[in-house]
Amino acid sequence: MVRGGIAALGSCAAVGAARAETILGAPVSGQMGFLPANTVVQADIEWFHNDILLPVTIGISLLVLVLLAYVVYRFNEQANPVASRTAHNGPLEIAWTVVPALVLVVIAVPSFRLLSQQLIIPAPDMTLKVTASQWHWNYGYPKSDGGFSFDSLIKEDKDLKPGDIRLLSVDNAAYVPVGKIVEVDVVSQDVIHSFSVPSFGIKIDAVPGRLNKTWFKADHEGVFYGQCSNICGIDHAFMPIEVHVVSPDAYQAWLEGAKKQFANADGVDVAQTSLVRP
Repeated sequence: MVRGGIAALGSCAAVGAARAETILGAPVSGQMGFLPANTVVQADIEWFHNDILLPVTIGISLLVLVLLAYVVYRFNEQANPVASRTAHNGPLEIAWTVVPALVLVVIAVPSFRLLSQQLIIPAPDMTLKVTASQWHWNYGYPKSDGGFSFDSLIKEDKDLKPGDIRLLSVDNAAYVPVGKIVEVDVVSQDVIHSFSVPSFGIKIDAVPGRLNKTWFKADHEGVFYGQCSNICGIDHAFMPIEVHVVSPDAYQAWLEGAKKQFANADGVDVAQTSLVRP
């Protein structure tokens, strides 16, 4: 099983030094809301949530609250000792059928556009093969980039270094160039996992025997984290994703070092044992 820190590569020293100046796509204590968006798709997801879904949800909730208060005030037993025998109200029934339908149309139009953005993959500049196993990820790079692959496992607490994030940092992170369309081909070797990087707006199941595809185009350099978001077994909580988005020059420098480090890692390695957690 291929292990060892990518950070140890001499060609990546400049990337590590510039880390503090880049975007950090990771949760922070007390945070509410989304992680920093680094793709057009994720920015549109946030817009759809904040400008469409939240106003609609709040508006409907307030309307229902007002109607309930009005009904309690206007139609209680003291105000109406003799109950009304009204059974139907044509205009009201039409209104409460048409208005929700219009609300659904308002939601559906941008929703369909967003789904198209997510599902229609443009011509990629590179393809990253992601293979899930219990409980780690394996990243495979195309032959044009060296044709190598490597395992990516969570860093144990004793191995953490300054700048690492507990439960999110890994020994071997994936690297991609900024501004390039990256197709992500996801598959699993055992059970169903889920490859999720919130800042990229991607979340896709890794299914045994099925190749699922998604894509992203990172707008800014930085380090971005995700996790397996399916309950895949005892170490489900210890299967993080770490992706470094770097400049084209830094990416090429990383490739040169990675080709040598992972030259013998042809294919996908399977973890032999699970991580022992208290």
